[in-house]
Amino acid sequence: MLYIGVDLGTSAVKLLLMAADGSIRNVVSKEYPLYFPHPGWSEQKPEDWWDAVVDGLKELTAGCGKEQVAGISFGGQMHGLVLLDGKDEVIRPAILWNDGRTTKETDYLNRVIGKDKLSEYTANIAFTGFTAPKILWVKENEPENFARIKKIMLPKDYIAYKLSGTFCTDVSDASGMLLFDVEHKCWSEEMMGICGVVREQLAAIYESAEVVGTLKPEVAAQVGLPETVKVIAGAGDNAAAAVGTGTVGDGMCNISLGTSGTIFISSDRFGVDKNNALHAFAHADGHYHLMGCMLSAASCNKWWMEDIIGTSDYGKEQEEIKELGENNVYFLPYLMGERSPLNDPYARGTFIGLTMDSTRADMTQAVLEGVAFAIRDSFEVARSLGIRIERSKICGGGAKSPLWRRIIANVLNIKIDRIESEEGPGYGGAMLAAVGCGEFPSVAEAAEKLVKIIDTIEPEPELAAKYEEKYRKFARIYPSVKELFGQL
Repeated sequence: MLYIGVDLGTSAVKLLLMAADGSIRNVVSKEYPLYFPHPGWSEQKPEDWWDAVVDGLKELTAGCGKEQVAGISFGGQMHGLVLLDGKDEVIRPAILWNDGRTTKETDYLNRVIGKDKLSEYTANIAFTGFTAPKILWVKENEPENFARIKKIMLPKDYIAYKLSGTFCTDVSDASGMLLFDVEHKCWSEEMMGICGVVREQLAAIYESAEVVGTLKPEVAAQVGLPETVKVIAGAGDNAAAAVGTGTVGDGMCNISLGTSGTIFISSDRFGVDKNNALHAFAHADGHYHLMGCMLSAASCNKWWMEDIIGTSDYGKEQEEIKELGENNVYFLPYLMGERSPLNDPYARGTFIGLTMDSTRADMTQAVLEGVAFAIRDSFEVARSLGIRIERSKICGGGAKSPLWRRIIANVLNIKIDRIESEEGPGYGGAMLAAVGCGEFPSVAEAAEKLVKIIDTIEPEPELAAKYEEKYRKFARIYPSVKELFGQL
C-alpha cells in the first residue's frame, strides 16, 4: 500500500508518497504567498493552502496506482490561528506562528494571569507565537470577527477538515495552543474562560496516528483518489519531524534546521521545566516531549546569503570557511525576535566583533555558528534538568550542509546522526498514516523499521573545547544588549 504525508510549511506544502517499506515514491512541492500586512505581522490565506494541497495531491499520485493509496496524514506549521464561521468560511487570514503582534496579550497572560497559573493549566507559559494570545488579539482588535467564530483550527487541521469533514486536532499540535492541558490531554476549562471561547469552538482531540475519517466523496473525485482513503490526525511539524527521524521513545533527540530551529527531546513521562524555558508538549508517539524552539534558524542563512550578499550558491560561500573555532565575529540569530529560551519578541539579529580585517567568510561563519550557539542555549536548559543527551538526529534544509552539521556536533559536543530520508515532517506524516492504516502496530515500531542512519559526525575534542570557550562568550552578548533591543 501507499501512504501520503503532507508537510504544510510556511513557504510551501510538500507532499510525499511513501511505500509500505519506507521507500519514497514521489515528492511534490507547491508554494503559496506569505503576507506581512504590518511590521512583525505574518499571515497566510488558508484557501491558498487548500488549493496547493489539491493540486499537489493530483500531481503526487499521477503516476501511481491510485487504488493503492490507503491513508493520508500531516505534519503542519504549529500555532497558527484559523477561524471559520457558521458557513465554514474562513473569517480572516490565518495568523501564523512567527507573527509578533501579540506582545500585549502575551504580557497580560504571563503577568496578570501569571506564569504559574498558565503552567498549571497547560504546562507552558505564553509566547507571542502561541494560539491563545492570537485569540485574545482578535477579541480585542476585531470584535466583529471574534463574534463570528464557530470553529478554531490549526493550519493542518483545516486541511484535514476539508479532506474529511471531521473537526479534529491532535495532541501534539494542540499542545502549542496554550488552550490544552498537556498532562491530561484535554482542553483546559480555565484557558477557555480566559480566552472567551467555548468547548464547541474547539476540535475533537485525537492521538496523532488515529483515524479521523475518510475522504469526502466530492474531495475524492476532485483529487482522483478512492473514497476509502483514510485521513489520520497527524502532528505538529516538529513532532512529525521527530517521527520521521525516529526520535521516539525515552531520551531521544532531534535537531531541526528549518525556517525555525528546534531541539526536540522525547520522553515516556510528562515533565515541565520549572522556568518554562522549554515547551512541554505531547508527542506523536503517544507520550511526551520537551522542545526548545528558535524562530530563525536556516532562515538566517537564507537571509544572509540571498538578501544581503546576493548569492544562492550556499556551498561556494561555505567553501571559503577554513578555520572553525577561530572566528571572532559573533551573530545573534534573532531576526524575528526569539522564543526558547529567551521569550523576547524584541530581540534582534546582531553582528558583533567586526574589525577591519573581518571577511565575508567570517560573517557567513558567524551566522552558522550563531544558530548553533542559540540551539545550545536550549540544550543547556535540558542539561540543567538532568537530561543526558549524547547524540541527536538532524533534519531540515540546513542539515544538508556538512559544515553546519560539523559545527553543531562540536558546539553541542555530541554525535550528530544523519538519516536516509531528509524529508522530516512529510516522512513522519506518511509514517503516521501507515500506523493509522494498520501497516505497523505503533509509531515506535514504524520508526524502528523505516528510519535508517547513514552518517554520524563525531565531535572533535580540540574543536569542541574551542567552541566551549566561544559559546561562553556568546552567552554573555544577549544579556548585555537586552535593554537596548526594547528601546530600538
